[in-house]
Formats: sequence, structure tokens, C-alpha cells
Amino acid sequence: MAAIEVRWRKDGLRFEGKTAHGTIDLAASGDEQGSGATPMEALLVALGGCTGMDVASILVKMRQPLAEFWLEVNGQKADEHPKRFTAIEVVYHLKGHLDETKVRRAIELSETKYCSVEATLRPALPITSRYVIES
Repeated sequence: MAAIEVRWRKDGLRFEGKTAHGTIDLAASGDEQGSGATPMEALLVALGGCTGMDVASILVKMRQPLAEFWLEVNGQKADEHPKRFTAIEVVYHLKGHLDETKVRRAIELSETKYCSVEATLRPALPITSRYVIES
């Protein structure tokens, strides 16, 4: 079981999430202090971090020379409340002299087997992905 604590910071709509491994600052959308991610942004960060860690780990195990790696995670939101995500796209950006077949396989393994965040979200909404390899 995973358990965290989320505590109000008493200054507007700012919260601090405490986990066994660190803290996450959260703020309401439009917070003038700009002191944290919104909860919906944090959800996208969690998805990107989860699949990113998987893909990087798999590519290293495949002995691929990964020079740089970053992800864009884009969420399309509903117009009406609750303004939930209706679709998410993950764009994997990789640099290095990489075997495209191995990149595709690493992404597939993350998306279908290893990424628990994606496994949690996928039944609720479509998640698409694509990748860009730069030498």
C-alpha cells in the first residue's frame, strides 16, 4: 500500500505532499506566487517520470548510447467541470546513435507492462505516444 500526506500550507491554496521519498509542492491554478505544480500538472509529471524511468532503464540494459532524453506530456482537458483529462499524449525525445527498433521496444514495454501510472490511467482515457530520435 502507498500512503502520502498532503498538508495545507496556510497561505492561499498551496499544499505540500509528503511521501516516503520526498516532497512535492502543489498550488492552485492561477496562484500568484507560482509556487508549485497544479494537481493536474503533477499527474502529467507522474506519468512522464514513470514511463521515462522505464524507457531510460530499458535502453541502458539494451546497451543503447542514450546521450539525452526528455519527454513532453500533453493533456487535453474537458471544458466542463470536473475538467478532467480526456486524452493524453506522451512525446519521447531521445538523442544518441540509437537503434530505432530498440527504442520502440523500450517504449512498448513501459507502456504495456511496467509503468504503473499509465496502467492506472489507461482504463479512464486514451493515451497516445510518439518518439523523436535525434543523432
